[in-house]
Amino acid sequence: MGPDTAAGLSRLNEAPFGTAEAALRDCCGSHRWARRMALHRPYPDLEALLAAADEAAYDLTPGDLSEALACEAATPLPHRGGLATHTALSAAQAAYENKFGNVFVIALEGDDPSSLLNQVLTGIRVRLANDEDEERVVTADELRRITRARLARLVRERSNDRSAAELRR
Repeated sequence: MGPDTAAGLSRLNEAPFGTAEAALRDCCGSHRWARRMALHRPYPDLEALLAAADEAAYDLTPGDLSEALACEAATPLPHRGGLATHTALSAAQAAYENKFGNVFVIALEGDDPSSLLNQVLTGIRVRLANDEDEERVVTADELRRITRARLARLVRERSNDRSAAELRR
């Protein structure tokens, strides 16, 4: 664990409960998940934090998952690609939201920026073939992966990160 991560993890571990819970809710919008994560502090290292996050994510009820998804926004994508690609993506996102009742979430951390639009469009099209139960499982896993990436960013020292700034107070 690097010094930036150690400092950020210390801030999370030492923050008042409400501050830590709010910062954790920025990572996953489920109140129960954030409360559980804040209660189980301190975390000795990033790996322990991520393992606890995974365990808490696997225990999300359908209501918890819906609450977390309600806090999600559509994935911001680069302005690359033509009008046809963006139109197709907008139509696919609308079809997904109509069918499943929530925004489409997909973990894109570390992916090639030049392929993001196609990856999201392909992902939506593939997942539109899922039934509701299948999609809930896939969505929960994608949200878990997104949450892990947000947690890793949260504990890194970054002055422009609102959650980290809250933890420094």
